[in-house]
Formats: sequence, structure tokens, C-alpha cells
Amino acid sequence: MVSALDCCFKTTRWFPVVFIVAVIGWSYYAYVVQLIALTIAEESMAEKVILGLLYHPILFMFLWAYYKIVYTEPKGPPMQFYLTTDQITPLLQAESDDDREKGAELLEQYVKPLPVCSRTFSQGVRYCELCKCLKPDRAHHCSICKKCVLKMDHHCPWVNNCVSFINYKFFFLFLFYAEIYCLFVAFTDLKYFIALWASRRGPSLDMNFHVLFLFIVAIMFAFSVFGLLSYHIYLILRNQSTLESFRPPVLKNLGPDKHVFDLGKKRNWREVFGDNPKLWFLPVVSCKGDGVTYPSRYDHQIPSYNSLENGRNTLVP
Repeated sequence: MVSALDCCFKTTRWFPVVFIVAVIGWSYYAYVVQLIALTIAEESMAEKVILGLLYHPILFMFLWAYYKIVYTEPKGPPMQFYLTTDQITPLLQAESDDDREKGAELLEQYVKPLPVCSRTFSQGVRYCELCKCLKPDRAHHCSICKKCVLKMDHHCPWVNNCVSFINYKFFFLFLFYAEIYCLFVAFTDLKYFIALWASRRGPSLDMNFHVLFLFIVAIMFAFSVFGLLSYHIYLILRNQSTLESFRPPVLKNLGPDKHVFDLGKKRNWREVFGDNPKLWFLPVVSCKGDGVTYPSRYDHQIPSYNSLENGRNTLVP
């Protein structure tokens, strides 16, 4: 029974994605067939060609970014952060206050070899009881994905995925190209929307319902996406995740600081998009770092993940 409910839940999580894909598919039909092929006059062949040549590359980039954010699985902590059975046993057996204090001391010992600077608000080690792992800096447990995720931003139902370190750039580009797509469709459809709405001349209203409705839908999505896109530009330039904007990171012996990873706007941008400007607006991995350690404005001297025993940066090529 539990597995059936779990399967049903996983299926329903794809409904928003199916909805987005359906809207994109309908918009393609409305723009290419109803607007370009049927509404624009045959005498305006140059306009038909130009709109077609501009529309398809924008749509391609939009779909490419959406595909990448939907199907790029978020990365979890490396194996070094997961506790062994021998390490977990005394933590599970803790019942009294003294046992819990000893458990906290054990966690401090376990975390010492690891590049971890963040703590809980009570200055305790960030430990996930569900995953049985010590949380790297900026990592959080996602209740939907049912695992700890590196630099978790949020779980987005519209992409049915956890937006995090490895795919945050894809999420941003999805919003960016969605905004360009909506604005392009709205502005190039505007004069035909006005003409059809005002005069009702030319092809019948039934034949042009798609053209009329296309403008309304494009404007609605453009306004909604613009707000979200602007918010994530703000977060990128401050080097914050959505979770960190509501719950600031807490550093050992320093307390909460929502600006701890703020390195300046240029460096913050390159943390997400990398050093190569040619790759900034392509949905390919170019983010800096390994998702485990992050430079901060305090310049903590902590060991690199690459220096861990058997450690190797396997997340970013």
C-alpha cells in the first residue's frame, strides 16, 4: 500500500511539468501555424520568414534549459560525509541528556576532518538523521527528493526537481529564456491582437482565437516569470540561496550571517556561471567549485575537498 501511494505521489509530481510542456506545445501551434502561416498576409512573406527565423532559436534555448533543469539530478554529499554503522550506533542509543551531550561531542569529532564551517543556531554540528550524514556547508535535506542536496536553493514543482548547486544555472536560464520567449511572442503578436480585437475583419474570429489568446497568455507568463527572474538575479548577486535569504547560515563561533558568502557582485556571478563568458548563457555546467566548500568573506582557512582522503572533484568537469 505504501509503495502504491509513493508511486502515485511521484506520478502527480509530473503534472506541473506536463502542464508547462502542453502550454509550450500549444504556443508553438498558435504562433507558427495560426499567426505566421494563417494570419500574416501572403504579401508579407519577409515578415513570415524573419519571425520564423527568430522564434525557433529562442524556443530551442528555452526548451534546452528546461530539459536540463528537469533532468539534471541534484548532487548529494560525498561518501566522506556519511557515517559508518559504528559511528551511528552510539548516536542512536543516546537516551539521557548525558548521552546526548556525548553524541554531540562525537559529532564534533566526526566533523573535524571535513571542510565544514556551518553550524546549527545552537552551534551544534549539522547532522541529518534521515540520511545519516554530516551536512556540508549550504547543504540541506529535501523532503521531496528524500535526500540531502548540495547548496539546496528550493524544490520547484514546475520542474519536478530540486534546484541546487549543480543545476541552479539551468534553473536561472530556464527563467531567462522563458521571459525572452514570452516577451518576443507578446510583442510580435501585439499588432495582430489589436487588429483582430478592434476590427474583427479578415479571417473569422474562431480561426484567430489562438492568436488572441496567445498574446494574453504570453503577457501573463511574462509578468509572473519577470518577478521570479528578478528575485534570482538579486540572490545571485548576493551569493545567496532562497533558503539562506530566509534562514541565514550560521558559522562556528561567529553566529548567523546572511552575507557570509557575498564576495562582490562580479565574483558572485562567476560562482554560478563560471569564468568563461561564452558559456554563461548556455545550459551547460560551468559553475565554480565542487559544491562542498565555498569561499566566504571571512576567508576561512579550511582544507579543500580535493585534499580529503580518496577525495576527487566528480561533480564539475
